[in-house]
Amino acid sequence: MTEQVLISITSTFALDIAGVSFHTDLSGALFWEEQRLLVVSDLHLEKGSSFATRGVLLPPYDTVATLGRLAAVISRHNPRIVIALGDSFHDRTAHERLSADDRESVAALQSGRDWIWISGNHDPELPRDLGGTVADEVAIGPITFRHEPSGAHGEIAGHLHPKARVSARGRSMERRCFASDGLRAVMPAFGAYAGGLSIRDAAFARIFPTNGFVAHLLGDRRVHAIAAARCY
Repeated sequence: MTEQVLISITSTFALDIAGVSFHTDLSGALFWEEQRLLVVSDLHLEKGSSFATRGVLLPPYDTVATLGRLAAVISRHNPRIVIALGDSFHDRTAHERLSADDRESVAALQSGRDWIWISGNHDPELPRDLGGTVADEVAIGPITFRHEPSGAHGEIAGHLHPKARVSARGRSMERRCFASDGLRAVMPAFGAYAGGLSIRDAAFARIFPTNGFVAHLLGDRRVHAIAAARCY
């Protein structure tokens, strides 16, 4: 079993979806070089403060960490368009809890580029005072960007926070991943406190009609493409 998994692991820097080639970023972002378009999903900003209101105390640094990682990705790729693929905020009032410094960070990230906030189930009514534009979904060429996956061809969605577990060299490893069969893809959550759902969950079977999809695991130094059937 372990040897078979190891053979299936390959380093990949490109993810083809409906005939469009995207660059995968180890942060969990996708970059469409032809369009200079960067996509991230499920930032879940202010999740820590949301939990605090319910008496669950977490270190209140998730927004700073997430925006810092996003700044690094934007610096690497210098996109002209950024699409935040839904659930950018953990709840309906999360944007009100952003600190002044965090608001300045968001404004700096948006400077000089088009920014699109896609509505998600956690943030169905996105704020209009944080810059950028708000949309339910965006279609560019053969690709449609939306929050909740429907299984449509050419779809890039988020919402499910895919992760996968494999055995390699005698140890188990669980990582966030892109899930794709080449026709559609589900992106990993980008947020520092965002959890994950196993790609073996029935939710993924409803999106991918066969087991022929691949988990593109975010490794320490590269992305590893592993057949979903070999994950557990």
